[in-house]
Amino acid sequence: MHKIPIAVLGVLGLAACSPALNWRSVPWPEAAITITLPCKPDRATRMVELAGAPVELSMAGCEADGAMFAVSHAALADPAQVGAALTHWRAAVLANLGSGATATDTAYAPPGALPLPQSVRTVARGQRPDGGAVSAQAVWFARAVGPKVRLYHAVVYTDKPRPEVADAFFAGLALQ
Repeated sequence: MHKIPIAVLGVLGLAACSPALNWRSVPWPEAAITITLPCKPDRATRMVELAGAPVELSMAGCEADGAMFAVSHAALADPAQVGAALTHWRAAVLANLGSGATATDTAYAPPGALPLPQSVRTVARGQRPDGGAVSAQAVWFARAVGPKVRLYHAVVYTDKPRPEVADAFFAGLALQ
């Protein structure tokens, strides 16, 4: 049972921001990350299942210039499950794009992230729940924080691919 798509839909429903890309640094101390967003984020937290374990998933996101920007994080108590959890999370997000979604992965690991094969940048095309076309550029990665592993996901949803916007967004992810 995939519960992540429901969480992602919740972020998609967050209030819209100004249409301009006014990039700003947003510290997120409880996530041990600073993110750069083009608009003031709304935040939400909910319990989800990730690789068979319940986790608290926290999200921050906003809309600007026809794009939805979102960053999520969760702490995983069992470090042995990090690869499976990242794989599950990616599969759940892609499932949300519909059965005809196409995706291409490349390795992705920002400074301070664990060097895992499941840490990827994905470019995908699919459909929104209303049937409209959507392009998603997303990353998944993890880092060790004490006895736990913190998982991260960042995504940009647009009608048409905008790699330069996604590049700027992902370049602004800085682990603390």
